[in-house]
Amino acid sequence: MSALLDLTQLPNRPLWFEPAPSRPALQGSVEADVVIVGAGYTGLWTAYYLLKSDPSLRVVLLEKREVGFGASGRNGGWASAIFPISLPRVAQMYSHGAALHLQEAMNHTVDEIGRVLALEGIDADYAKQGFLSLARSAPQLARAREAVEASARFGLPQQWRTLDAAEARARVCAQGVLGGLYTEHCALIHPGKLVRGLAQQVEAMGAKIHERSAVTHIEPGLVRTEQGAVKAGITVRATEAFTSQQPGHSRFVIPLYSLVLATEPLPRDLLGQLNLDQRLAFNDMRHLRVYGQVTREGRLVFGGRGAPYNWGSRMSEQADLVDSIHARIHETLLEFFPALADARITHRWGGALGVSRDWCPTVSIDRQQRLAWAGNYVGDGVATSNLAGRILRNLILERDEDINTLPFVNHRSPSWEREPLRWLGINSGLAAASLSDIEERFTHRPSRTAMLLEKLTGAH
Repeated sequence: MSALLDLTQLPNRPLWFEPAPSRPALQGSVEADVVIVGAGYTGLWTAYYLLKSDPSLRVVLLEKREVGFGASGRNGGWASAIFPISLPRVAQMYSHGAALHLQEAMNHTVDEIGRVLALEGIDADYAKQGFLSLARSAPQLARAREAVEASARFGLPQQWRTLDAAEARARVCAQGVLGGLYTEHCALIHPGKLVRGLAQQVEAMGAKIHERSAVTHIEPGLVRTEQGAVKAGITVRATEAFTSQQPGHSRFVIPLYSLVLATEPLPRDLLGQLNLDQRLAFNDMRHLRVYGQVTREGRLVFGGRGAPYNWGSRMSEQADLVDSIHARIHETLLEFFPALADARITHRWGGALGVSRDWCPTVSIDRQQRLAWAGNYVGDGVATSNLAGRILRNLILERDEDINTLPFVNHRSPSWEREPLRWLGINSGLAAASLSDIEERFTHRPSRTAMLLEKLTGAH
């Protein structure tokens, strides 16, 4: 009870946060070639690649709060090649070749992030050691094996491989490990160092970033804030889940919350005992997703889904903290690693991720409206936002590259239902994912509920 009380007393403060001098708000009217609304990963990567291609461009970024306030400063630190919807669903929506092209681009993106960080001297604790999804029950082990077989049938025999119990425990010594599913195409990063490093880099390249500059109106060629305006050739909307708060976009995307905990730095001998003395992204194959990593200084960062969707897509800082979900995440952490029962939790936080109706991200442009946008990453945005930034650069500068033909370029998702259907449907889906895990614990067979949910959403 005392541990739970201590946990719920923690403030909403991401481990990745560092206080920094505030950048000036926009005052008066300025002109630019490109104005970007949102100074998170999507906006900053777009600015970076635009200026790398054409240093003469005038690029202005407008941020409502501070750089990295949203998901870019609150995520779990995985730069993964996983796309939010399954490749079979991509093939169903577009084509088999398009799905293969997409996976190849996502794999390359993990390496591209490392390349840029090394090139520009940005220390974001980048470490590419892959991702391991542990199988900790018979149904999970069956899913791991089926995933490898399905990937091979699809034409990607090297994308995933199964590990037996000894191999999996040698990488992450969690409780009850029966095997695992491994891919090399994942890196770990420090989200705060990445977003702050990118901001400093684009400023050094000539971009102007204005914080505390909430956008009040967007029209072709003009973006207004409370105290100023930017006249620009094109506007980029890079607001992820916060797009749902803009007039006319309440059904374009919904905010779902992911909640996270971080421990104190753990003793090196304990990390070695648990095989956590490495930089490997990991989870298990449950349906209600969890995720973990160990930071460079030896803290275990562990997060998960399950926070309820709020009526009308309401977003607030209070939604970042859900005591019952944070407590459940801590319980799950201890299920994985009982030896951490005495480890102190020093940070807890949450953040909203953007989800479209078909769970598919988009990178789009409307030249008539002089507007481009990207997002709806469903929690897989650390890497996808880099790919989106390169595509936005190409679309804006009319630069021809193969990635311009990826299936989520100019993708249009259907609108979400109106309330109360939206609230009922989303929260029922979250409950179904949780019940699927309970079902498997009792039946020791793959969940029929989960199979139906995957068919309905196309998500992994």
